[in-house]
Amino acid sequence: MTENFPGGNTPEEPWERLLRSVFGPDADEAIAQLRARGMDVDALNAAAGIADDPRLIDQVLAQVRSLLSTGSGPVNRDVAHDVARQAAAAGGDPSVGDAQRRAALDAFGVADLWLDTATELAPAGGSRVVWSRSEWVERTLPAWSQLAAPVATNLVAALGGVLGERLPEDMEGMLPPGMAAVLPPGSLADPSALLERLGSAMFGMQIGQAAGTLSREVFGLTDIGVPLVAEPMTALLPANVEEFAEGLDAPLDEVRLYLALRESAHARLFTHVPWLRGHLLGLLDAYARGITIDVDALDDAVRDVDPSDPDQLRSALAGGGFFGIGQTAEQRATLERLETALALVEGWVDEVATTAALPHLPHAMPLREMMRRRRAAGGPAEQTFATLVGLELRPRRSREAAALWRLIAEQSGLAVRDAVWDHPDLLPTGEDLDDPAGFAGRRATTDAELADVDRAIEAFLAEAEGDDGTQPKA
Repeated sequence: MTENFPGGNTPEEPWERLLRSVFGPDADEAIAQLRARGMDVDALNAAAGIADDPRLIDQVLAQVRSLLSTGSGPVNRDVAHDVARQAAAAGGDPSVGDAQRRAALDAFGVADLWLDTATELAPAGGSRVVWSRSEWVERTLPAWSQLAAPVATNLVAALGGVLGERLPEDMEGMLPPGMAAVLPPGSLADPSALLERLGSAMFGMQIGQAAGTLSREVFGLTDIGVPLVAEPMTALLPANVEEFAEGLDAPLDEVRLYLALRESAHARLFTHVPWLRGHLLGLLDAYARGITIDVDALDDAVRDVDPSDPDQLRSALAGGGFFGIGQTAEQRATLERLETALALVEGWVDEVATTAALPHLPHAMPLREMMRRRRAAGGPAEQTFATLVGLELRPRRSREAAALWRLIAEQSGLAVRDAVWDHPDLLPTGEDLDDPAGFAGRRATTDAELADVDRAIEAFLAEAEGDDGTQPKA
């Protein structure tokens, strides 16, 4: 027995109707996830009342219950992992061949030699790895889940709170025949918790899909400017490097070397500036935790929805516009600091890698421009993460930052340029990106003011101690 969409002729099985009523536009991904876990579609339909084999029904119900109950937190990481692996393998995920591995590792070795002439920061050390897309997913997915968790927490809680108030007391009566047994124990008694679990699974699917898609676009670990692993490490994905090189005039060896230079420059920066990774992640977290869901807009979107009507609920979830995210003054300040920091990282890497490449790679400047445009435009996966994390991770002012780093090196040398990273308080500001030529003068003024403060503090302490050097009386 099947049911039809209202106003349409497409037959829909009862279990599919349930998933579509909850997941909305992500139902196809949920159904694909069930199938990927070995779900027997005919058997699942049997669980909805089409067949009578108790053993088969028990098996299918256990599988669906596992999907809804595994994992914890705002992002269902089990679902994210499985979906990401599937997305990474879509269209093929060839294993790394011996020749590819040797070429990538050789490129890293050459890159470190060339970088020694372009920066005072020493090689990062750590491991050099050559990965398939699936291997990249395995190592980086925890970081993506962590980045998305603050936004996911707010969205899932708001969805469960608003829709939970509109669920009927007779939850079992709104479900297709036999489907109540699929849900985790106690779910019908606490429908808001069930909605939160479903929202967590939905968010896990979105994270997994985006990470899997991104694995077919990235070249290494630092394409987005934020390091995705804590330890010193450089990585290349030969399949993506080779696909990228196919559309360029530059030969593959040059493209590989230029990308290895960028990856190695990133690794040097984050290894020898130990506060930088925590600084960026802290800004991201502070911004994301400040996001508030427009509950009134969400309430308006579902006010006239009958939760027992799967098609009304599906349409409401498909709209998505009720997740109105506004910015507070504090968030705007945090966002400005984050965008400036990301631009400074990208600009430094751009300047250092290109400076190192120019004497050796004939296509260094065209490759530089290609990477600039690629980072400025982003791809579909990056746009998805902009929604999941709450903001774009692309540096908006990397060209200005590169010009500033170049000017500092020309005026004061590489050592002074790289020493700007010694402390976050020394970092250039948005004003410095607007006016690179005035950076040195502003920095000198700031240094003089700090020196005056230091002298005043020393004088105060000396006076407090007294002429004889003894401590003053309380």
